[in-house]
Amino acid sequence: MAQQLLYLIFIFPLLLLVLLRRRRFASRTPNKSGDGGGPCRQRSHDDDNHLPPSPPGELPIIGHLHLVGSHPHASLRAIADMHGADGLVLLRLGEVPNLVVCSPSAAEAVLRTHDHAMASRPHSVVADILLSGSSDVALAPYGEYWRQARKLVTTHLLSACKVRSLRRGREEEVRLVLAEVGEAAAARAAVDVTELLGAFVNDVVCRAVSGRLSAFSAGHQEGRRRNRMLRELIEGNAALLGGFTLLDHFPSLAKVGALTRMLCARATRHKKRWDVLLDQIIDEHAASSRSAEEDGDLVDVVLSLQQEYCLSREQVKAILMDMYAAGTDTSSIVLEQTMVELIRNPHVMTRLQAEITSNTPKGQKMVKEEDLMNNMAYLKAVVKETLRLHPPAPLLLPRITMEHCDVNGYTIPAGTVSSSTHGLSAEIPGHGTRQMSSCRRGFFIILVAPTTHPLTT
Repeated sequence: MAQQLLYLIFIFPLLLLVLLRRRRFASRTPNKSGDGGGPCRQRSHDDDNHLPPSPPGELPIIGHLHLVGSHPHASLRAIADMHGADGLVLLRLGEVPNLVVCSPSAAEAVLRTHDHAMASRPHSVVADILLSGSSDVALAPYGEYWRQARKLVTTHLLSACKVRSLRRGREEEVRLVLAEVGEAAAARAAVDVTELLGAFVNDVVCRAVSGRLSAFSAGHQEGRRRNRMLRELIEGNAALLGGFTLLDHFPSLAKVGALTRMLCARATRHKKRWDVLLDQIIDEHAASSRSAEEDGDLVDVVLSLQQEYCLSREQVKAILMDMYAAGTDTSSIVLEQTMVELIRNPHVMTRLQAEITSNTPKGQKMVKEEDLMNNMAYLKAVVKETLRLHPPAPLLLPRITMEHCDVNGYTIPAGTVSSSTHGLSAEIPGHGTRQMSSCRRGFFIILVAPTTHPLTT
């Protein structure tokens, strides 16, 4: 963040020149009134009076960027609580208008009622570099390619049948990590739980996607090296895509090629590392004779359908990058936070252990996935409460409005980026914090004053 701000200070004169030229060009271009026949209605002068409220203190050039701190989700929530109305507040972050959505009703309006108008993703220079022009599923703009990529993922990669076929690998990874913990306990050695859970989740994902051997398997140094590299690459993706990118807030600067190359040098180097690893994995799978239907991993499935969906090699790598990254950080964060909450609340841990023990067949050393599906309401409630208290992604992926629309009585101009804070129902103004308590029938949600820690009785 500090480095990007230094860039902003040095290029301030250049940015000012670009903006002045754009304004001068716009002033010379006559206004052309449309006939309103397109999907976007014409914006009138009255629309400016119905925009969502904005906080005071907007500065020239940078807008409200100075109000966003090192924890953007906390800053945006504080701004919305102070200056928002109906869960909406409009900010100008650089050149780009941003709509902050921070209430359940506003989120429903954006994500469901007006989903057709806000279904696309904003352009990101870093995403274009890492994902070959945003050719993945998560960040691809709304259109025919996104629909086909989504169909491929939901129908073939993450279908219920395919997930069940990979169960054996998940159970083996659980046995391996439990054996690792058992060895550490026998030696009375400390265990870094964060590192352990991160490696475990990464191994589960890698095994499902590319069939790589576990990092916990004895003698498989190549599997350990690859999985360690994948973890580093996934962490790099999170830092690059989730960090502050100057060109995303000042798109006009992208016209300056030297500046773009300087600001995106790190992303370009990171993409080359991804290419080396993914090309090696794809080549190995293409050379093998394993069929995708016979316990094939996700790489086998994508390669078998590459011609049917008209996917280039770069698009295949972008989709695989999504598969690797999407489930790694989020799952490990949820597991770690669940263990933290259980340690803080031993009575909840005792009850959860009793439920798991009573629903696991006698003589069975490990809980199987089919055991989790039956009569474990308390376990499901603990996981849901952890997701509410500690959302792994406090900000949902941004959307961009493709046409003017009205949300809760406010006009949202086309081209506005919307950011929704996760865990919208964690706190209800005037009612305190929603807290989970236990009773004889299981978990239930009650409203209490925010004086005690959640998950307490």
